[in-house]
Amino acid sequence: MFDVVLYQPEIPPNTGNVIRLCANTGARLHLIEPLGFALDDARLRRAGLDYHEYASLEVHASLDAAIGAIGARAGHRPRVFALSTRGGVRYDQPRYRPGDVVLFGAETRGLPAEVLASVPEAQRLRLPMRPSSRSLNLSNAVAVLVYEAWRQQEFAGGA
Repeated sequence: MFDVVLYQPEIPPNTGNVIRLCANTGARLHLIEPLGFALDDARLRRAGLDYHEYASLEVHASLDAAIGAIGARAGHRPRVFALSTRGGVRYDQPRYRPGDVVLFGAETRGLPAEVLASVPEAQRLRLPMRPSSRSLNLSNAVAVLVYEAWRQQEFAGGA
């Protein structure tokens, strides 16, 4: 399946929702520290309901550590796609492959410029929005992208 990376997430219910999404789609979730909450936060657990035990979740000290761990498991450096309002490629244009990584920034600040710059321009994605809109909720954006990637795999492993 796919690896979802949340870079320094800040809002517990968003991460809880992403945990639930990952449990239901088979995506693996990686959180990059520092986190804006404790993993035992009641709001995180409530949003994830009882899906925590069904989700694959790892916490990493840095993005490099996360990509290294994902690459070690796969036996090669994974392809990384970053979603940002500064991305130039519409999210449904790439042809996703199992093992791809989708990277999302913190709710209040997105991805730092240097992190976004480390991703090839063709893999810097955006979601279409009305011109007057700033951004979507993080967990909604993750859901849109994960389901598009999974759809392209004909929902392999789904019921």
